Amino acid sequence: MKRSYQVCNLCVMDTSASDITFDAQGVCNYCTEFLIRSKDIINQDPVAKKTELDNFIAKVKAAGKNKRYDCIVGVSGGVDSSWVLYQAVKLGLRPLAVHMDNGWNSELAQHNIANLVQGLGVDLHTHVIDWPEYKKLMQAFFDADVIDVELLYDNAMLGVNYRLAVQHNSRYILAGTNQATEGMRMPPGWNWLKYDKTNIKALARKFGRVQIRTFPTIGTLEYIRCRLANRIQWTSFLDMMPFNKFDALTELKEKHHYKPYPYKHYESIFTRFYQGYILPNKFGVDKRRLHLGTLVASGQLSREQALEGLKGIAYASEADLERDKQYFIKKMGWSEADLTEYMSRVGKPHSLYGTEEPLWNMFQRSYTAISRNQAR
Repeated sequence: MKRSYQVCNLCVMDTSASDITFDAQGVCNYCTEFLIRSKDIINQDPVAKKTELDNFIAKVKAAGKNKRYDCIVGVSGGVDSSWVLYQAVKLGLRPLAVHMDNGWNSELAQHNIANLVQGLGVDLHTHVIDWPEYKKLMQAFFDADVIDVELLYDNAMLGVNYRLAVQHNSRYILAGTNQATEGMRMPPGWNWLKYDKTNIKALARKFGRVQIRTFPTIGTLEYIRCRLANRIQWTSFLDMMPFNKFDALTELKEKHHYKPYPYKHYESIFTRFYQGYILPNKFGVDKRRLHLGTLVASGQLSREQALEGLKGIAYASEADLERDKQYFIKKMGWSEADLTEYMSRVGKPHSLYGTEEPLWNMFQRSYTAISRNQAR
């Protein structure tokens, strides 16, 4: 039986999340879980948080002594990663900024990255993905009708970051992932395991027989080797400091002429078309609910402001959407009819194809159990 539509009375998550539940007050399990899981980070005593940060910075500096860089920072041009790089330099670290160009960068993202690295005086490593190969991989994902086309970019970015950390013997990767702006759990079926190299290869093989020659994939075994053998730590750096997205935006604009995007992750032309058009219209997923709901639950945005932000399409205007649609069609070599036909097809789960999700889950369970035993 189809459930009746409902929106959380505290945040803005709704019944588009398949496993959402509501208590007697109409508050959903997503923001309840978020508040329980994040309270020790968001509401941590400022003195204790400052001590934790100081200790961490000291460890990074000690591990990076006599090395060219003491940490790796991936930058997309978005506010979270930009703030990480800005804070890392401000705190006396020597980061290598890493950017991955997959052919979909917006001019605004390039502008933000250039201003930031020049203003901070840091080295930038840009990994340019071979576009013909990447285009074929994207086409395979489209032909498979799986939801997480962004698995390609996210997996490659992880792979590049870890490879550079190994190359420069750096033990720390500082990431923009954080509880304050993206700590709410992703609903099932809205994305896929980001370390699933097996899934990428399976789709490439089944749809178009794509030969992966240069694409920098990373899987569970490579991650385990980097994590345990090379002792590389992926750290959610922003959780170690007070982080308010809007305050960060203001300072980045003042200090480095940063220009914001209308929605989260819109620094990529494909990402904004994917999140603003493909996801809601093909898969019934509006990620604005998750992004804005997290800001509401963390106290950075009012529910009324979030509801206002959900009105209309996930674009600044219909003209902007049409411009991106035409750009996408031309870049992928599609026709209007190809896009219409793709959008009309039913989505299929990634699990239909090869996956290393069971291996990943087994490792996570084992690692968590070992860590708990060591902490006793």
